[in-house]
Order: sequence, then structure tokens, then C-alpha cells
Amino acid sequence: MSRRLLLLRHGRTAWNAEDRAQGHADIELDDAGHVQAAAVARHLARLGIDRVWSSDLTRARQTAGYVAEACGLTVGYDARLREFDVGERQGLTLDEFAERFPAEHAAWARGEGEPRVPAGEVSTEVAARIVPALHDCLAVLDDGRTGLVVAHGASLKVALAGLLGWPAHLAGSLRGMGNCCWATVETTVEGPGAGRVRLSGYNQNAPV
Repeated sequence: MSRRLLLLRHGRTAWNAEDRAQGHADIELDDAGHVQAAAVARHLARLGIDRVWSSDLTRARQTAGYVAEACGLTVGYDARLREFDVGERQGLTLDEFAERFPAEHAAWARGEGEPRVPAGEVSTEVAARIVPALHDCLAVLDDGRTGLVVAHGASLKVALAGLLGWPAHLAGSLRGMGNCCWATVETTVEGPGAGRVRLSGYNQNAPV
């Protein structure tokens, strides 16, 4: 028997469409995001979801609401599942980031470590809150059951690296998931490798 957790990125927002850093800004889904969330909810309902958790930010809450309604479930909200706090980069496009924080942008573009933008989080800090939250979700699932977590693109990459036991820098080797796409992880509850988390799908999406 195994426990399965689907890690779903929220639907599109206007800031996604404009490539603006959202962080903890409480941005709602745009019209396309609502369509995406409704479509993925119909698909996930057919897969059989037993529990739903979500970041407490509006874009994730709205996405989770569609899934919960389709599955006849309620949503548990957890602030630990939030996106990176991007600090003073919040609301900036990449060009604006480069203009306002040239040294940090240049280091980021070259892949030289992880420069901290004023008031922003770095990966180790995000991992310290989000990975334990996901382990808590797995722990309360009954054997053979499937849970869904609705969260955010950048923090989900960090979360996956942590869950899988990868060195933190390998999170950067994952391509970002599209809006309303998800990753699937599974953990066996007995036998060889019991308790180990394995990645069984990445950037999955609902058939159009």
C-alpha cells in the first residue's frame, strides 16, 4: 500500500500573465485561471482525491475551492504552503527586477548562489516551512489514499527537492510547473523502502 500526494500549482493570475513576482501578494485568479481551475477540478475528481490542503493565499484558495467542490470535500488551509516571500521584488517584472536590483539580478541570472532581495526569503527558509507541512499531509493520509496540496510554482520546486532528499541546489534543475499542473509523489508504508518519498509524475496536466 502507498500514500499519494498531488502537488498542484494554482491557476493563472494577471500577474502570472505579466510575469510579475507575486510572492505573498494576495492576487486573485484571472478569467483564464478560473477556467484552468474548473478543468483540473473535473479531472482530479475522476482520479479520486480524499483530502485537500491549500496555501492560504487567494489564488491557491480559489483553485482549491474548485477541486474541493468537485470532490465533495473541504479544504484545510496552511500558511506554511505559501509562495516565497519575494520582499521588495514583489510586483516587479524581470526587467524591473534587473533595473532596481542589478547586482542581485545579475547573480541570479548567472546562477551564482541565491542572492537575497531585501525582505525576501531564500530557499532554505522556504524549505524549512513547506517540507514539514507536506510531511504532515502525508502522515494523516490513510494507506492507499490520495491527498492534494494546492500551492505555488517556486515553493513547490523547493518542496519537491526536500521531500525527495535531494541537495537543495537541485531544485533549480526542475522546470517550473505550468499553472494548474501538478507533480505526484508517493510513499510506501511497508516493505523495502518504506517511508521513502518517490516522484512518480511531474508537470502533469488535465486533458483539454
